[in-house]
Amino acid sequence: MVNNNNQEPTEEELKKINDWLPITSNRNGKWWYSAFHNVTAMVGAGVLGLPYAMSQLGWGPGVTILVLSWIITLYTLWQMVEMHEMVPGKRFDRYHELGQHAFGEKRGLWIVVPQQLLVEVGVNIVYMVTGGKSLKKFADIAFPHHKPMKQSYFIMIFGSVHFVLSNLPSFNSITMVSVAAAVMSLSYSSAAWISSAIKGTQSDVVYNMRSASKAGSIFGFLSALGDVAFAYAGHNVVLEIQATIPSTPEQPSKKAMWKGCVIAYIVVALCYFPVALIGYWVFGDAVEDNILISLDKPAWLIAIANLFVVIHVIGSYQIYAIPVFDMIESWLVKEMKFTPSRILRFVTRISYVALTMLLAIIFPFFGGLLSFFGGFAFAPTTYYLPCIMWLTIYKPKRFGLSWFCNWACIIVGVALTILAPIGALREIIIQSKSYQFFS
Repeated sequence: MVNNNNQEPTEEELKKINDWLPITSNRNGKWWYSAFHNVTAMVGAGVLGLPYAMSQLGWGPGVTILVLSWIITLYTLWQMVEMHEMVPGKRFDRYHELGQHAFGEKRGLWIVVPQQLLVEVGVNIVYMVTGGKSLKKFADIAFPHHKPMKQSYFIMIFGSVHFVLSNLPSFNSITMVSVAAAVMSLSYSSAAWISSAIKGTQSDVVYNMRSASKAGSIFGFLSALGDVAFAYAGHNVVLEIQATIPSTPEQPSKKAMWKGCVIAYIVVALCYFPVALIGYWVFGDAVEDNILISLDKPAWLIAIANLFVVIHVIGSYQIYAIPVFDMIESWLVKEMKFTPSRILRFVTRISYVALTMLLAIIFPFFGGLLSFFGGFAFAPTTYYLPCIMWLTIYKPKRFGLSWFCNWACIIVGVALTILAPIGALREIIIQSKSYQFFS
């Protein structure tokens, strides 16, 4: 229903709208909510592609980039947590609100919103693909004699779950989904590297670059940079997660939020490094772009691990979808003057889930999508946009430690943004040559 009143909403009306919107409707989150939400947001499809990235980077560059990314993104995550309440009495509950404070009302929106939407919608598409592929792998192993089904059907089965879950109103309402997803992420990551370790190095394992040509090796290296960037993506929802935590002058939200972030990053290290290093050690340059596809024994463990992936990406999808729902619903209510209602929420969210599912069916290029979105969208919002905001707002002393650290992160992040999509587009083009739509 449309509200025909074209006047600006009053303070009381704005409060009612904020109480209805998914990001600001509930502020009773705990520090462990932060931990589970951040683990769910970060340890997703990206971890499964890390051995493949290692096979394109090689031992030395691969380990260096993995460790450097972990350090840089932990630092930029701390910056965002600190900036959430940098203005006394005000909270930047959304990434674009912080951008508006740093760059100006209009410019901040144009800088942040397109990048954040590209990340969140991109992740949802990739997770639709991941969920469908993992569900198909589980069915193929658990029911070897079943009639073969198209991958598209498995993506539709996975997507149907979100037609229900997407109607949960806010972050705190999906806490138990997020808890289950976080536990699953640790479980399937452990299953991946333990199964690889049990399998042991193959007799014909080779640690050369995957491509025989020099050009192919260079493009593969660039594509792998995007795979790594994709793995560190939680920053795109960190302010929205922090918005759910209560805050007082004595106990600001950043204390609880940072505690949860540290726990989350320890879990990230426990998942990422063993999977990446052991997966590459066992399979070398023959590893698939999803490590679980490379593993076929023991069958029961691989089947369960793929089921764990399905459960995890169900939660991850919702973590990234809620900020998108918030943007769409804010625009409909504040700009288009729709009246907040369950019907509006239902139609908006069902339409979004249907769109991401359709795009996942059309473009199921797992490896290429990881790298493209990782470089083109994730690197800016994760590696260097927080640093630019920090420099703009706090103006640290030139050539001081803070100034130097931020500029170093910016240089690394800009390089990722430029280089990774080049390799990814080549990979998508190569994969598309042998692909039939709606297969």
